[in-house]
Amino acid sequence: MNIARLKNFTEVVRNGFNISATAERLYTSQPTLSKQMKMLEDELGLALFTRRGKNLVGLTPAGERVMELAKGVVAQVEQISQLSLGEQLATSGVLRIATTHTQARYTLPSVITAFHHRYPEVAIHIHQGAPAQLAQMVQSGDVEMAIATESMYLFDELAAIPCHRWGRSVVVPHGHPLLECQPLSMADLARYPLITYVFGFTGRSKMDKAFGRHGLSPKTVLTATDTDVIKHYVRLGMGVGVIASVAFDEGDRESLVCLNIDHLIASSATHVCLRRHQHLRDYIYDFIPISAGRRCSSI
Repeated sequence: MNIARLKNFTEVVRNGFNISATAERLYTSQPTLSKQMKMLEDELGLALFTRRGKNLVGLTPAGERVMELAKGVVAQVEQISQLSLGEQLATSGVLRIATTHTQARYTLPSVITAFHHRYPEVAIHIHQGAPAQLAQMVQSGDVEMAIATESMYLFDELAAIPCHRWGRSVVVPHGHPLLECQPLSMADLARYPLITYVFGFTGRSKMDKAFGRHGLSPKTVLTATDTDVIKHYVRLGMGVGVIASVAFDEGDRESLVCLNIDHLIASSATHVCLRRHQHLRDYIYDFIPISAGRRCSSI
């Protein structure tokens, strides 16, 4: 069996049966890729795709079974290829990380700088996006890992490894009435317009659930994906900010006050998200910030 055709078959499926986009990703032509898919069907004696005219629109039942098996075969072949390069790539190469602004700006700098000191020949590429987008980047092989809080567990092809837990804080300007509330309650927060993360970012769902448990429906006047944007609009007086505690810098103290609300909203876990069955280069083991020091070669 032609392994290259099998690999290209999995790429066609991952790219939503878009032959043109898949051909571009594989640096080949659309006619060549279409011919390879037909040759694979002929080789197997199976109709793998459902078609609408000349367009591929899905998999047949046989195609779905072949896809499940092909993913494992392709992963094993990739591991064999990577093993032959293991020694020379152990201390040089590229590490592509998909993450959110909060992680990239506030959590990862110490990890990345320590990693860079140890592996100065490894170039680090950071891709930012929404958690669901980050997971898709890992699935498609565009990055080696994603680091985020939300949505990681929704993708069966990915292994989401708990990395660390984090809490939330309220940020307000100096002199704000909330500073007089001791202890601060969810009802206190609900009395003021809120500025926080877009749903799907940085543990937003837990905050919404906490308000819901108290029967409260706060007024959210502004949402953003960037913590610095949230703090800026708090300074402008638009509302009360709810952010990840780690995202409050010493430099913010001049204009803002930070109130910890771990007693109101449960902490969230940040995960390192990896594609199952992929071979990880040695230097990636040292990057994964897992307190248990677990190695991930079997993921």
